[in-house]
Amino acid sequence: MSISGSGQGTTRAGRARRAGAFDIRIVIAALFGIFGLILTGMGLFGTSDADLQKSDGININLWTGIGLLLVAVLFVLWNRLRPIIVDTEAAAGGERD
Repeated sequence: MSISGSGQGTTRAGRARRAGAFDIRIVIAALFGIFGLILTGMGLFGTSDADLQKSDGININLWTGIGLLLVAVLFVLWNRLRPIIVDTEAAAGGERD
């Protein structure tokens, strides 16, 4: 049983640590953030009148980019508020109670 709090604590069997950069939520947040920045930039600086006509006057790149950036922020918040705790002794092959 791990003790949560700041993300680092001890368990009955040994020491526990946060997954950190190896948490898949950080990788997904980074990808959404990169694609969101690209689409937001394209929406702000690369949208022509012909593009807006095709999409019925909606700047799809801009709104999709903003949406992706919001999802990236949500993934980072999820990671900060509910970190994955890894029992380092059990991961190293130690015995558990």
